[in-house]
Amino acid sequence: MKTVVICAGGPIAEIANIEPYKTNGDVVFIGADKGSMHLLNLGIIPDVAVGDFDSLSAEEFLVLSNQVPVVNVAPAEKDETDTDLALSKALDYQPHAILLTGVTGGRLDHYMAVLNSLYRFQKDHPDIQFKIQNKWNEMLLLSPGVTILPRHQHFPFVSFFAFHGSIEDVTLTGMKYNVVNETIEIGNSRFTSNEVLSEQGSISFSSGICLLVRSSDQ
Repeated sequence: MKTVVICAGGPIAEIANIEPYKTNGDVVFIGADKGSMHLLNLGIIPDVAVGDFDSLSAEEFLVLSNQVPVVNVAPAEKDETDTDLALSKALDYQPHAILLTGVTGGRLDHYMAVLNSLYRFQKDHPDIQFKIQNKWNEMLLLSPGVTILPRHQHFPFVSFFAFHGSIEDVTLTGMKYNVVNETIEIGNSRFTSNEVLSEQGSISFSSGICLLVRSSDQ
């Protein structure tokens, strides 16, 4: 099953560990603007680079053009962000999962734009798992139903937030703090910093869109 890894132009020090994806032949790498240079600096040649590339110097763009097989240049004045362009391109590969990295540091307006794009793309493509990840966190949106949460050594802390509407009939199992038929309202921080204690835990709920954040202190 195909995975697309999108690297955007946030601080390179925050980019997730994508080394394991380098040896997987069923992974496509897409660079969004300066994220293309981040991939090259990490020893990964993107399959595609997209964006207006206004954050690259002329020398960097020349390097990019000489190494990346497909470079799609967009006008600087456009309705979509460079990350949106990368997400749209990722859909061409019919992936089962799309990982976004390089989007959580630097400008907060870009980060908020990515969160909203994540919601829109996930809603329109429920069969694809969209995930944001950096070195210390991973984030994804959950729809109503049951979601299994395996214990994760690198991301031991688990938090839940209402992203769209109230999260109704929340039941957590296998966690340090289990609950039954609770509600997570917009603005509620009570469900922050839980932990999976069993080999796997779970969350189930009946309505709303839940933002799941798995985190590490290191």
